[in-house]
Amino acid sequence: MNMNENDDIVVGLDIGTTKVVCMVGRKNEFGKIEVLGIGKSESLGVTRGVVSNIEKTVNSIREAVGQAEENASVDIRVVNVGIAGQHIRSLQTRGQITRRSSEDEINQSDIDTLIENMYRLPMQPGEEIIHVLPQEYIVDQEPGIKEPIGMSGIILEANFHIITGQLAAAKNIHRCVTKADLEVEDLILEPLASAEAVLSQEEKEAGVVLVDVGGGTTDIAIFHEGIIRHTAVIPFGGNVISEDIKTGCMIMKKQAEQLKVKFGSALSSESQVNEIVCIPGLRGRDPKEISVKNLAHIIQARMEEIIEHVYYEIKNSGYENQLIGGIVLTGGGAMLKNISQLTEYITGMDTRIGHPTEHVTNSEGVTNPMYSTSVGLVIKGFEKLEIVDEKPQVTTHSQKERGKFFKSILEKGREFLEGE
Repeated sequence: MNMNENDDIVVGLDIGTTKVVCMVGRKNEFGKIEVLGIGKSESLGVTRGVVSNIEKTVNSIREAVGQAEENASVDIRVVNVGIAGQHIRSLQTRGQITRRSSEDEINQSDIDTLIENMYRLPMQPGEEIIHVLPQEYIVDQEPGIKEPIGMSGIILEANFHIITGQLAAAKNIHRCVTKADLEVEDLILEPLASAEAVLSQEEKEAGVVLVDVGGGTTDIAIFHEGIIRHTAVIPFGGNVISEDIKTGCMIMKKQAEQLKVKFGSALSSESQVNEIVCIPGLRGRDPKEISVKNLAHIIQARMEEIIEHVYYEIKNSGYENQLIGGIVLTGGGAMLKNISQLTEYITGMDTRIGHPTEHVTNSEGVTNPMYSTSVGLVIKGFEKLEIVDEKPQVTTHSQKERGKFFKSILEKGREFLEGE
């Protein structure tokens, strides 16, 4: 089955720091996502969310995609890819257009024009706009309008949340995907994808912070009244904790990772003093005895630092006291024992672990929070398909702009490949 002939299937590709996940999904008649197949491989060419080795990343992508093709019995050609990394910035701005007549109703093309203007904002050298997200509209100085279509007015304004990233980082993702014989349908900010997978609409309305603790980065997205208000990427994640354990306990990186997963806790007070784990020594050396309480001390120290960074972003957003939904932790790092208690203790906010089962039917295989981004990328892919299906006669700006943006990246990628 060829992907391009099969429009009802969407593929999400999460190129993470520790793993690459490829997920194939289909929408059933109830609007839920049915996961047809998952492929997962170790990510060897990504550092803190950014591609640092093209060849290794291409191999990881091929392996994950190959597994997903086998499990789902499909031929994958087009993918929706996530982007993260500490180069991601977000800013708030306002844009406006003056319409010719107040007699005509405001329509979709007016909104497209307004969004199109935002994509032309001057950016710092080497930066590119990834998402332009309207927050609320203002029609003839009447604020707080969520849906202006059908209204009358001359001046249409909107407050925007704009997310930017480094062109080089986006180009490297494209290069990896293209070299793996795939095509990028869309580039999506990872915390936005994870939010789609684990948050309910009620939580977004009430005000909620999504914290996606990955291997290389911790991604944050803050929602209030159903609208995205703040995004940030912190360049710390589970890998830093493993490094701390490796150094603190004088053991191998692989052993540190296994210790963290099997015996790790984010609260040292919850660990028994006399619990000991025995680690095999190197060839000819005695085994090492490691106290579970000491292990928890190491993890807690680093985890507190990560949560403090998250709390700083929450305060920085200006919505600290308006988040009734509290914090939702997801990503592989959210599997750490007692992490929600430590988060509540530091921030004073209600915390729960977010599993990506909100919009998925056959969720047995994807209950682990590490799959939140992949599920979200599939959901976002279907959202885009619906927009295109609803108005086939119009090419929206984001499609045109993104088409131009991707085309320029692909051309530069070809130049690079031909030069090799």
